[in-house]
Amino acid sequence: MASLGQILSKTFFWAYERGTWQYDLAVGLILVFVLLTPRAWFHDQPQMGLPANTPGQVVLLKSEGGTDTYRVDTRILAPPAQTPALENELHNALQKSLPDLHNKRFTIANIEPVRDADGTVIAYQVEIHH
Repeated sequence: MASLGQILSKTFFWAYERGTWQYDLAVGLILVFVLLTPRAWFHDQPQMGLPANTPGQVVLLKSEGGTDTYRVDTRILAPPAQTPALENELHNALQKSLPDLHNKRFTIANIEPVRDADGTVIAYQVEIHH
């Protein structure tokens, strides 16, 4: 009779021959784990761009009356296909990055791309109205 240590060792190192009841049991347990584990236990959503709390990704440039102008780093945005998608991405990025805009309504009045020396867009200057 095998000791508990030997059984665990053989199971861990997958030393049972195919077709034995121990092998079938191990495969069954793996299948049960894979198929019945709740999806909510794993938080493996793909991350777009920079992490949410990276400093400097959204910077307030000026605030006059009810109009604020922010600089939004392009690395926190998904690549937009068209202008309405860009506006939506910027709106979501501002709401997510700035606590004072979390559950408040605002509209984007103007979007100006900020380019580097090569002409690549590195950020957007976004003007919002409260």
